[in-house]
Amino acid sequence: MFKKIAFILILVFSLPMSIQYAAAGEVIDQLKTSIDKVIDIVKNKELKKAENTAKRRSMIRKAISESFAFDEMAKRSLAAHWRGRTDAEKKEFVALFTDLLERSYINKIESYSDEKIIYQSENLDGEYAIVKTKMLTTKNVEIPVDYKMLKSGSKWHVYDVAIEGVGLVNNYRTQFNKIIRSSSYQNLVKRMQSKQDEIDFDEKSK
Repeated sequence: MFKKIAFILILVFSLPMSIQYAAAGEVIDQLKTSIDKVIDIVKNKELKKAENTAKRRSMIRKAISESFAFDEMAKRSLAAHWRGRTDAEKKEFVALFTDLLERSYINKIESYSDEKIIYQSENLDGEYAIVKTKMLTTKNVEIPVDYKMLKSGSKWHVYDVAIEGVGLVNNYRTQFNKIIRSSSYQNLVKRMQSKQDEIDFDEKSK
């Protein structure tokens, strides 16, 4: 399950400094600002030093939390199983889901490589929007990446990302549903906690 998610994450977050615009607007501007903030942290020579690893990762995590609606992503990923959860379980799940995505993201973004992204358009529907982009790899392969955005106050946050039509949230939803139906919600939580420990070990061993 998590290998497929990691593949999507590295496509989503290994984003370029070379950017072109086919269209621009409020949503695109906010998304670009969010992406640039993370890339600036990753490319900062001082923060790349081993003694600044904890500081760098903390800054990346903060930037991510400001850009993504993890609570909405967690709720949509659990789908119908969300309604049967207690308030305590919902809180625990959102925290666990958020931590896993952030850790996976940090592991991938730290191996950042230059690519090119073209912001093509933004389509608004009330408090929802879709930003269509196209990533051009170093081998000149075009990969469509759509960001689904949700407005909260004056800010837009990402609540899903689709790579070549494959959505991150839908990917999680399918896997989570399969685990819950074949065993239990509690088993899903245990598996996520186990993965969390695994990622934590990988970070410490670097």
